[in-house]
Amino acid sequence: MVWETVIGLEVHVQLATKSKLFSGSSTTFGAAPNTQANIFDLAMPGTLPVLNAEALRMAVKFGLAIDAEIGRRSVFDRKNYFYPDLPKGYQVSQLEFPTVGKSQLEITLEDGSTRTIGITRAHMEEDAGKSLHEDFQGQSGIDLNRAGTPLLEIVSEPELRNAKEAVAYLKKLHSIIRYLGISDGNMAQGSMRCDANVSVRKKGATEFGTRTEIKNINSFRFVEKAILHEAQRQIDLIEDGGRVVQETRLYDSDRDETRSMRSKEVANDYRYFPEPDLLPVVIDEAFIEAVRQELPELPGAKCARFVAQYALSDYDAGVLSSTRALADYFEQVVAICGDAKLSANWVSVDLQAVLNKQDLEVEESPISAERLGGLIARIKDQTISSKIAKTVFEAMLESDHSADEIIESQGLKQVTDTGAIEKLVDEVIAANPEQVEQYRAGKEKVFAFFIGQAMKVSRGKANPAQLNELLREKLKG
Repeated sequence: MVWETVIGLEVHVQLATKSKLFSGSSTTFGAAPNTQANIFDLAMPGTLPVLNAEALRMAVKFGLAIDAEIGRRSVFDRKNYFYPDLPKGYQVSQLEFPTVGKSQLEITLEDGSTRTIGITRAHMEEDAGKSLHEDFQGQSGIDLNRAGTPLLEIVSEPELRNAKEAVAYLKKLHSIIRYLGISDGNMAQGSMRCDANVSVRKKGATEFGTRTEIKNINSFRFVEKAILHEAQRQIDLIEDGGRVVQETRLYDSDRDETRSMRSKEVANDYRYFPEPDLLPVVIDEAFIEAVRQELPELPGAKCARFVAQYALSDYDAGVLSSTRALADYFEQVVAICGDAKLSANWVSVDLQAVLNKQDLEVEESPISAERLGGLIARIKDQTISSKIAKTVFEAMLESDHSADEIIESQGLKQVTDTGAIEKLVDEVIAANPEQVEQYRAGKEKVFAFFIGQAMKVSRGKANPAQLNELLREKLKG
């Protein structure tokens, strides 16, 4: 029996405002519990909400970036449910009239193919607090620092068909929100969280199966693993004669499994009704146009420009434009050294390997764009070879010195003097008569041996092009 997975994602993005959605409390991460919750966040009687205008501007900015319908009139609603970390007994959200309406997002898959995924809406809402279970034996603590933090919930259509598509969609959203500067997208800190609605059906079927919702997945890797596990769980259950129950589940990354949390609520359970303390939000064309003027060059446009302007491959351009910070770093390197192709190789391969190994963002790079550009400039003007450049690069990781300083202090300048190279070529040929005879007898592969020996004698400093040319001349006899 062949099965198809159907996936819809609800992505919660914490907007990068300094204060909360309806109160003046700080949103800074890492503060001591309950030190960033004022009387409104604590739901004290008589307190009233005031909408954070910056959060609205950020939501509209996202809508414009994905070419979505912008709600000229949006309405906040009360979503009623009881939970210990929700002091008011309801969450202020949006249902029928969200700030951002329908759109679609094109994603690129690993094989280079593309798919277009529908976006239902992106609505503004306040976050709840957090229940803490680890530090209290037999009890739970409540931290209300997050209560009221502004979120943008981006809801996709159920058009994703496997876990890798879901990750590609998430990464595309992550790139966009960081380009826009509306969120840092830090999944480990909860700035971007994902709920995955997963169901399975026989291939060719038109009706959806019963779905389950996996809550609060906080990394790309865990999203993929959670979906794979849940889809297989549902398939096994159905094939064994059981049936899937609509419920909310939790992904346990330590055990790589999903576990039931509670039965799945539907809209009626929440008793949505318009928030009586907030007027509808009405925005005009002037406001929308002002926000549009703030839009930066987005990932797709930047990727296309990198291909056209720098003659990069689609793949290299895609890697280098994946984040705004990486793209800016790359362009700074190019501006210094004047060689886009060399810059692309060093940034996307050598530097990226270091960043991945040390789990760093490019903003935290131990080598600045100015220093890396200086290193590449020395390769370009043949002061050093590409091989010696690797040595200089390693030295730059361990110090704040420039490439020029390291080259000078360690005597790493490339030998380009024809006379000096000719002399070492003569030495290598004289020391290896047997290999000379083999080469002259037609064994071309022996040439690599001579190159290796010559580089060894010159300690890697001989100019490769000159060395190659002189060696071939001398070996001809």
